[in-house]
Amino acid sequence: MRRLKILIIMLKLFSRSLEELENPVEEIKHLIDHTNLRPEASLSDLEKTCKEANEYGFYACCIPPFFVKQARQLVRGETKVVTVVGFPHGNSPVEAKELEVKRAFESGADEVDAVINISLVRSGRINEALEEVKRLLEVTRSYGGVLKIIIETGYLEEKTIYEVSKALAATGVHFVKTSTGFGPRGATPEDILIMRDAVKGTGTKIKAAGGIRTGLQAMYFYLLGVDRIGTSSSLQILSDLKRIFKS
Repeated sequence: MRRLKILIIMLKLFSRSLEELENPVEEIKHLIDHTNLRPEASLSDLEKTCKEANEYGFYACCIPPFFVKQARQLVRGETKVVTVVGFPHGNSPVEAKELEVKRAFESGADEVDAVINISLVRSGRINEALEEVKRLLEVTRSYGGVLKIIIETGYLEEKTIYEVSKALAATGVHFVKTSTGFGPRGATPEDILIMRDAVKGTGTKIKAAGGIRTGLQAMYFYLLGVDRIGTSSSLQILSDLKRIFKS
């Protein structure tokens, strides 16, 4: 009974309905950044990730910075190339992050997922962390790219998640992202609800990442209102979704 009550409450918090979709599998699939950021990934592993993003119609492949140029040559059509900056701890000097962003776009990236300076945020020096973000956003805009800022929610209290997300939306970043996948935990529904409230009324979107491995999870985050999903389990998610909606 308690689980049923929780489910009913959560359903009321959904910002989307599956009934609105002509093809739920396609809609959710096109939110996925098909990701391979494993430190032990071989060149053939990374190449496979890019080709899979093409073959299965995911929104993008998300790969390490050194592989961007190769990825650009591998993807076709509407498939985007995403890479990371200041990854995974966010504590690189801002000058180094700026150079990473610049190199990413010059190598052919469409989007960059940069980690906020977590140490500054956890020390209450949010304004300093935001100044770094503004510098990265300026570089991104000069290339016509997209900037997502990872706040690593697992290290932050709910109040801080709200404050940082709201402040980031005010800077005009394109996305606020939950996690790197290398922190203490991945995305949670609670994170999304807090972030959704924080960016309400702005143009900033939400990317959920970290620990999203099943079709049910992906569908759940979609219903909660995320605009992008980062996962290395894209093929499993797609298989699950096909099975769910076939039945």
